[in-house]
Amino acid sequence: MDPHVRNIILEATGASDLLKAETIQSLWSGYGSIDRYVLKGSEVDTVVVKHVRLPDRGNHPRGWNTDNSHQRKLRSYQVETAWYENWAGRCGDHCRIPRCMALEQRDDEVLMVLEDLDSSGYPVRKNRLAESGMIRCLDWLARFHATFMGEQPDGLWEIGTYWHLDTRPDELAVMDEGELKQAAPVINRRLNEAPFRTLVHGDAKLANFCFSDDGTRVAAVDFQYVGGGCGMKDVAYFIGSCLDESECERREASLLDAYFSALKEALALQRPHIDAADVEAAWRPLYGLAWTDFYRFLLGWSPGHWKIHDYSERLAHEVVSQLRAEAP
Repeated sequence: MDPHVRNIILEATGASDLLKAETIQSLWSGYGSIDRYVLKGSEVDTVVVKHVRLPDRGNHPRGWNTDNSHQRKLRSYQVETAWYENWAGRCGDHCRIPRCMALEQRDDEVLMVLEDLDSSGYPVRKNRLAESGMIRCLDWLARFHATFMGEQPDGLWEIGTYWHLDTRPDELAVMDEGELKQAAPVINRRLNEAPFRTLVHGDAKLANFCFSDDGTRVAAVDFQYVGGGCGMKDVAYFIGSCLDESECERREASLLDAYFSALKEALALQRPHIDAADVEAAWRPLYGLAWTDFYRFLLGWSPGHWKIHDYSERLAHEVVSQLRAEAP
């Protein structure tokens, strides 16, 4: 183990010794790893260490080995560092995230020493949720969006989400020519100009939520693509990560009801000057655009992806038809 990295972990935790317990995850395209360490002589038993080490390029799992891809990843780690330095402290128990114990950037490395949510009461990861679990995650998103509504994303992505059009020219270029490709800039602009701008998590898939043993409490991880935007982008992406095609159609309305109900409660506590009914009136009609925005990315990035199905195609067709009807 790098002695410098070891010393940072020991100093941050007050531990006398440490042992690597496991690699939780290798970072996308060989950009490092997330590891769990067991500590000796510390008030905490374990920590999670995200260690980014920039590789030689040319190892992207889907072949996107371009400078755009590399620069986007570099920026994402800078954003995550800025998030933990300047923003994360405002997420209390109402939108739980891991506490950051140490940060360091040097040369081509980034090191983050983070609270181990497994040891803090959030040890469960899920690949399938009942509606009650989805509602708890939507509640987390509502509280997150309320916390940062009206903020400027200083140091973060100006427009959050990892599929934002301006950061994905390669994927747009390989899309088949057609109305959706032509409409992509309009969809992007509509979402970016939506009122009640907030911070979006930017990668709010089910895999980035952690649960208590009884499933009643939720925390979120992975803030590489946090930035400004409309909350519907997080909501549409999260719902799409949980449901198959038939469930999307059947449960869309009830899940949106649950999100806006939670948002109303969160705004009453954190932004009482903002009328939740006005936010819902502005955002709810944008759900289809938010879904279609991600669908546009998938068509260029991974045309055979399981999320490309009739529900997505129908929503995209409705969105494009509406935009065409509204065009001068």
